[in-house]
Amino acid sequence: MEPLIAARNVNHYYGEGALRKQVLSDISVEIMPGEIVLLTGPSGSGKTTFLTLAGALRSVQEGSMTVLGEELNGAGHSTLVRIREEIGFIFQAHNLIESSSAVQNVEMGLGLKKSISRAEATKLSIEMLGAVGLGDRALSSPARMSGGQKQRVAIARALVRNPRIILADEPTASLDRASGREVVDLLKGLAHRQGCATLLVTHDHRILDIADRILTLEDGKMKSFAQGITASTSYLLGAMAKINQRGDLVKHVAGMSNKQFIEMLEQMTGEFEQFLRATDLGNREAVEGLFEGVLFAVGQKVRLMLHADRCTIFLVDRERGELRSRVATSDGGEPVRITIPINTGIAGLVARTGEIANVPDPYQHPDFNRDVDRRTGYHTRNILCMPIVDRGKRLFAVAQLINKIGDSAFGPDDEKAFRDFAELFSVVLESCVRIQNRETQPVYGNVGETASGPSVRPN
Repeated sequence: MEPLIAARNVNHYYGEGALRKQVLSDISVEIMPGEIVLLTGPSGSGKTTFLTLAGALRSVQEGSMTVLGEELNGAGHSTLVRIREEIGFIFQAHNLIESSSAVQNVEMGLGLKKSISRAEATKLSIEMLGAVGLGDRALSSPARMSGGQKQRVAIARALVRNPRIILADEPTASLDRASGREVVDLLKGLAHRQGCATLLVTHDHRILDIADRILTLEDGKMKSFAQGITASTSYLLGAMAKINQRGDLVKHVAGMSNKQFIEMLEQMTGEFEQFLRATDLGNREAVEGLFEGVLFAVGQKVRLMLHADRCTIFLVDRERGELRSRVATSDGGEPVRITIPINTGIAGLVARTGEIANVPDPYQHPDFNRDVDRRTGYHTRNILCMPIVDRGKRLFAVAQLINKIGDSAFGPDDEKAFRDFAELFSVVLESCVRIQNRETQPVYGNVGETASGPSVRPN
């Protein structure tokens, strides 16, 4: 199988004379049919320049750039145009014509292909809109669509002519987390079904899991993802480590606004996802204390954010039939360790069913274990309990909040906030479990998950 994109020792420069600056240095990479490659790296590292070279939108100055078997270095205008017609381009700005309908925008992706009639172009465009989930919005104006829907139209426009290559430049940058996830999942499914080679430039660590391969551009040089993550990860974890060493990590996280906390957690989730995907963390002892501190601080912040008296994170061990606490707080705010049978309690119910449990009066619930209250003298008034799934969508932990501060019980808004937290927190927790167990197999193996354990969809 031949690569659809092949760069060999590509160099590129901007400016002339004393102002000349090299932006790409000796780049060599291949992208195969059906492969999704993510290109990451800091701003100004040359990612978009490389994308435009691969898309025949910019002249190749030095080295070889072969696309669809055609050499672009020195290629004539007609060759470049012919290659562009086989490429679907998707950009951060969807570049739709607001005065035209969605189907008319998609039809533009077919260009001036003389082999397709107007009726056939409309039919193909409506079918592609259906494939991206917008079949009922074909006649709608982009002005009446959300950002995620507009990007779906842009994807439909890029794919309607069945391109052999898809080039995407920051397609999720202007989208919220949920819309961005929908867009890349859609792009991945369509790309694989159509056998496209896909090169996607991104800063978005939340979408790393769609890639077959991840490359990093830094200072104009191409590196493997494993080589490139050290610098980007060290900024966040280095700062967190310094705070943790001073014993101020819990105070630092607790003092954040809810918005700052969610933004930090999203960034941290991306960094920990990198650890899971690319490293074995040889010096695990050096970072285990940091991860423990991060877990405890995040758990405390969630407790404060949702106005709960207590927060506990349980790992599910199906082999032993137990739930073991990873984050729990006593009245004094110090971590404590708890082990309970999986067939008892509200947390056990959630571990067995994979369903969220919001219990306004535990003493009226058949699964509530009253013995804990009797032994400790603590009175449980209400409980909110959430399943946490790993990257394989298998339940491996349970997060539990106890006693909403005040007279009311946990409500729908608390459920939503807790659900958002659980989705973000899962990667951080999975990383910490990996480090503790010094294993590289999937985390559900570490905590006793079996094939019979529940598999749940993110809520």
